[in-house]
Amino acid sequence: MTLTELLAALDAGETIVGGSPAHAVMLETSQEALRVTGELNSGYHEPARIRELLARLTGAPIDDSVTLFPPFTSDFGRNISLGKRVFINSGCRFQDQGGITIGDDCLIGHNAVIATLEHDIAPTRRGDLMPSPVVIGRNVWLGANVTVLPGVTIGDDAVVGAGSVVTKDVPARTIVIGSPARVVRSIGE
Repeated sequence: MTLTELLAALDAGETIVGGSPAHAVMLETSQEALRVTGELNSGYHEPARIRELLARLTGAPIDDSVTLFPPFTSDFGRNISLGKRVFINSGCRFQDQGGITIGDDCLIGHNAVIATLEHDIAPTRRGDLMPSPVVIGRNVWLGANVTVLPGVTIGDDAVVGAGSVVTKDVPARTIVIGSPARVVRSIGE
């Protein structure tokens, strides 16, 4: 199996069976992500160099307006899509096998975790991985220590309060807080 075939399977939501050829390619790709993030996190780098390393990690161009403050980790790297004017603060962790899309003008707070994989509940299949994408709309603000779980879509202009655990979709132009995150109010003009 190739990386392109694996990405197609992940994007289709196919279960990746532990020990399968797809799983082997996933692990191989993860090793490259660890190498790139190791370099990214190994001391100070100019912003342009950080974007170069992000482009190497994702396999896609990164806009000059993107800012990332290390440390940053991704255990796959090849299924991250970043919009323009995205800011990712230090300590963030992306588990992106299932796909992470972050729209333009987003702010991602310190230590945010975005997860896109779940394991099978059945003990005999616990090593199987089930991908679900996370989509973060335009102009979203994730506060510090937010966790976004697999399959969640966060609507445009939404705010997720610090420390929240997002388990379900967040409507556009709302503020959510808590664990699990719940809507506390709408955002006006």
